[in-house]
Amino acid sequence: MIQPLLFSQTFYDLSIEGINGEKILFQDYKGKYVLIVNVASRCGYTSQYSDLQELSQTYDNLVVLGVPCNQFGFQEPKSESEIFKFCSNNYDVTFPMTKKVNVRGGSQHPVYNWLTNKKLNGYDDFRISWNFNKFLIDDEGKLVGHFPSGVKPLSNEITKFLN
Repeated sequence: MIQPLLFSQTFYDLSIEGINGEKILFQDYKGKYVLIVNVASRCGYTSQYSDLQELSQTYDNLVVLGVPCNQFGFQEPKSESEIFKFCSNNYDVTFPMTKKVNVRGGSQHPVYNWLTNKKLNGYDDFRISWNFNKFLIDDEGKLVGHFPSGVKPLSNEITKFLN
C-alpha cells in the first residue's frame, strides 16, 4: 500500500492567540524576520524586555513576539491582563504578546512543537530549558537560529541576521 504524503507545515501555516484574544497569523509576517521569545515577569532575565523593545524599534524588518510561559520556576503566574500591564508599565513594550502557553511537554503549543522539532522546522531539534529562549525565523519563514536565555537580544549573534 502506498503511504500518502504527509502535509509539511511551514512557519506561515502557524498561528497563536494574542494576549488580548486576537489571532496572530504568521502568514502576516511574510518578508520580515520574527524573533519568538518565551517570557516571564519574575525571572532573572526579565530585564531583557528592554532590549527586546529596543530591538523591535530599531529593525523595521523584524517582529518580536513575546510568549508568556509559566513552566520554569512558576515565574509567570500573572493573568494575561496583568502581564500586559506589567510589560507596558515597566518596559514600555509595544511588540506583540501572546496568551500564556506551554513551550514544552505534552501540552506544548504547536508553534513551539514546530520550533523545537527538526522534522518540522528543517533546521534542528531544540530543548527549551528556561525563560527567554529566542528563536529567529528569517524573512522567508525558515528557522535560522536558537539562542538560549543568556544571549542578549541586542547581541551580534542575533543582530547579524538583521543588518
